[in-house]
Amino acid sequence: MGDLLMSGPAIRALKETFNAHITVLTSSNATPVASLMSEIDEVITYDLPWVKLDVYAPTEKILDLVKELAAQNFDACVVFNVYSQNPVPAIMLAYLANIPLRLAWCRENPYLLLTDWLPDPEPYEFIQHQVSRDLALVGHIGATTSDEGLRLQVPRDEKSKLEHQLKTLGVDLYKPYIILHPGVSEAKRKYPLASWLALAHKLSGNNFYNFYVTGAASEQAEADEIEQGTHGRVRSLAGLLNLAGFAAVIEKASLVVSVNTGTVHLAAALKTPVVVLYANSNPQHKPWMVPNIVLEFSVPTSLKSKNKVIKYVDEQLYTEHMAPPAPEEVLEAIESLLLSSKASISLNTRS
Repeated sequence: MGDLLMSGPAIRALKETFNAHITVLTSSNATPVASLMSEIDEVITYDLPWVKLDVYAPTEKILDLVKELAAQNFDACVVFNVYSQNPVPAIMLAYLANIPLRLAWCRENPYLLLTDWLPDPEPYEFIQHQVSRDLALVGHIGATTSDEGLRLQVPRDEKSKLEHQLKTLGVDLYKPYIILHPGVSEAKRKYPLASWLALAHKLSGNNFYNFYVTGAASEQAEADEIEQGTHGRVRSLAGLLNLAGFAAVIEKASLVVSVNTGTVHLAAALKTPVVVLYANSNPQHKPWMVPNIVLEFSVPTSLKSKNKVIKYVDEQLYTEHMAPPAPEEVLEAIESLLLSSKASISLNTRS
């Protein structure tokens, strides 16, 4: 989801420059956010084996996908990848589908698989933000945009449904509120639950803001523990919201506190300030064009990636161990960001 959001400005550049009809091929994890991105006209959902998922399409279905792509007579295919991912499997789909223009960053020479090849210098020469990387890719074929921000549009009917749903639960979205998002897609990014509980306890003494814990249904137990640990002063919304509803909640929030996951990029797309508890693994994925404070900490050695490119970055950038930020440090970042975002009331929760 976060990857697709960060490709949004580059997709917008393609659409604006070539007046293009944009079809995105993506996984079932990212498909829901595509419907909230105005740059995207159509989505093909396929869970392919080179994407980290729990379930994949069987081999014969991949051959069916090639036929489907060929039947649509696309003019061009642009493959967006991060520097640690090999784009060749996706490039092969486009080649087999006879798409005439095929563009991607690729470390090795793809020969005829790509018509437009950009040799990938990252991360060995430099590291740039993912948004900049994707914009540079489409810039190779002349695509540009004056709007390089992340963008999401939450439908009005979704906002109305959300307000009705939360009103029945006694949730007040008209009082200023702050979101806590502890859920992670990878264990290496996790901020300790004990620290979330301590932070939530400190925040719960503030009466100006409401506080909500968000997450998927699979993260409900952790969110409920935070709610119980604050005697209901911090409310759990985990498992209650679809993606559009989640985006609507983020859009109205005064601030989001999250680990480095897709929630951070949703906040950036909705212009909501964000404090990120950032496990050091992907330096190119920090918040883009939104007020933010990033608090970094080390990934446990046992959970570090086996990907050689990521290991190289880790050895170059993260040689010193950094403990997870203390709840007091997170609280200080929240207060600082609220003040810098011209919030009229600070937290005043120190004890």
